[in-house]
Amino acid sequence: MDAKVRENARQHRFELPIAEGALAAAYYRIEDGLVVLIHTEVPSAFSGQGIGSQLAQGLFELLRKTGRKAVLKCPFMVRFLIRHPEYADVVTG
Repeated sequence: MDAKVRENARQHRFELPIAEGALAAAYYRIEDGLVVLIHTEVPSAFSGQGIGSQLAQGLFELLRKTGRKAVLKCPFMVRFLIRHPEYADVVTG
């Protein structure tokens, strides 16, 4: 899978295309200029394949590139950050 994470601001989510129109998504809201990550979804057919981690990595890289910070309310994103402290500079709160 060579797809890249993209932001869909209209639907308040970061998306990672998977296959055949399927995508993984991390939903967010904006509070005080911060990106509050609230929920991550990967289609069950693709569970356990590292797609959620690819989504997290891509969205943190995108936030870093655009100079934004995230607040983690999503348990998956919290666990990802614990395993990948190299993204701690992108997280606040």
